[in-house]
Amino acid sequence: MKYVFTDKKVNLPGSIHAYAEKKVGKLDRFFREDATAAITFSVEKDRLNKVEITIRSNGTIFRVSESTSDMHASIDAAVTTLERQIRKNKTRLEKRLRQGAFERALDVEEFSSFAPDEPEEGEYRIVRSKTFPLKPMTRDEAILQMNLLGHSFFAFKDEEAGGAFAVVYRRYDGDYGLIEDEQ
Repeated sequence: MKYVFTDKKVNLPGSIHAYAEKKVGKLDRFFREDATAAITFSVEKDRLNKVEITIRSNGTIFRVSESTSDMHASIDAAVTTLERQIRKNKTRLEKRLRQGAFERALDVEEFSSFAPDEPEEGEYRIVRSKTFPLKPMTRDEAILQMNLLGHSFFAFKDEEAGGAFAVVYRRYDGDYGLIEDEQ
């Protein structure tokens, strides 16, 4: 696995990066060699140490963000959450993860640092379906329409991208995001 470290508005010693690489490296057994782990460190206004881990492997993206009062604890919590996500959805992920990822026996030190297996969720259930025409509009118009509807996302045809499919969404920090087709 390749590692990319980013420190946002904080200068961390190399020991923090080494610790994160060691902890995230324990998840290496689930991923193929081409996997990339992007680890971002930041400090939020209330002195919370935030760690975001994004792992890209074989077209699948795993992302988790954890904040605690200690950077080491944030790293540990993020790795535990990732482990839980992988184990919870292991049947659906087996085709995308490394062959035999769930068959390897764990040594005692590794086993004690991870959360226990959780029962898998059942089938995904679609409880409601809607159809509506996708209208060409600007990104600002799409955000306005989303806010008027009180939704957290809105799909539309982006005039600024030649009518390509796009989605605007409200982020946790109050800003907006845009997902657009690569074309």
